[in-house]
Amino acid sequence: MQTEARVGIVVEGGQRALNTVHGGVAVEGSVRGLTPQQRPQQSMHQQSQIGTMSQLVAGGVAGALSKTCTAPLARLTILFQVQGMHSDVTTLRKASIWREASRIVGEEGFRAFWKGNLVTIAHRLPYSSVNFYAYEHYKKLLQMIPGLESRRQSMKTDLCVHFVGGGLAGITAASATYPLDLVRTRLAAQTNTMYYRGIWHALRTISCEEGIFGLYKGLGATLLGVGPNIAISFSVYESLRSSWQSHRPHDSSILVSLACGSLSGIASSTATFPLDLVRRRKQLEGAGGRARVYTTGLFGTFKHIFRTEGLRGLYRGILPEYYKVVPGVGICFMTYETLKLLLADLS
Repeated sequence: MQTEARVGIVVEGGQRALNTVHGGVAVEGSVRGLTPQQRPQQSMHQQSQIGTMSQLVAGGVAGALSKTCTAPLARLTILFQVQGMHSDVTTLRKASIWREASRIVGEEGFRAFWKGNLVTIAHRLPYSSVNFYAYEHYKKLLQMIPGLESRRQSMKTDLCVHFVGGGLAGITAASATYPLDLVRTRLAAQTNTMYYRGIWHALRTISCEEGIFGLYKGLGATLLGVGPNIAISFSVYESLRSSWQSHRPHDSSILVSLACGSLSGIASSTATFPLDLVRRRKQLEGAGGRARVYTTGLFGTFKHIFRTEGLRGLYRGILPEYYKVVPGVGICFMTYETLKLLLADLS
């Protein structure tokens, strides 16, 4: 929800895992509908399944490595997203990725591209754990709903359960780990003036100066974006994957996953980016003792940005966001698959 989001999709045989920036969902596929040629592959995958803890470790490490490699682009996205809060129109017109990257290197040093990345990694593991745990429980609860038990063998019912359960799990995980997401934004948005000296200092300072609810600024925009992000990612991915496999059934499943996952990430980012931008700006309200810029709620903030910066203002920072989707999906996919094989051999 990121949303940070963006989207990494891992597809292995009949099991799929769909993870977002600010939301994620583990989607278990089904062997129903597989061709006779695909069923032997399915049984081989089932034999190489790893335990829950190993899945969490593999997913967490893959996500952390992916985010570390794409951290420079992620920080550029955040800096562009929040520019309109305290900058005039003339300054905004001159903004460019190359100019901002050069400023960071010249004024803050090369390491500044990874500012806030430590808290991103710290956020990743608990988020994945809560998301995975919550999804399993929501799925069981949904399957107990009267009327669904008799339709458990229906593909549409399965998809509905996975989609709703994934959305609820994403909301739960985002809410539980949101303070770390907020701290990450504030650390990454700092330029020359270092108001927050680290994760714990930021948590203490925000709690003291803005109250405990200050740690949840922008949560509404985050939760509002979880459903659309998952819906768009899942729908685009499944549509592209089905179409690809129907026309080119012999292509590598890894190539299909990377291509379709990247395109679904771009689609979901485009559709939900304005919500992500508003979330970032709400997270920075009152940071460092600055006066509030947006005195209204979520929709009032949308109107304010559109009125003062135009439609372009709601998509400020979308280019570096696009640039990190493909490498992010690729690194996450490859790392997860490698770790899964290593952990399967050790178990």
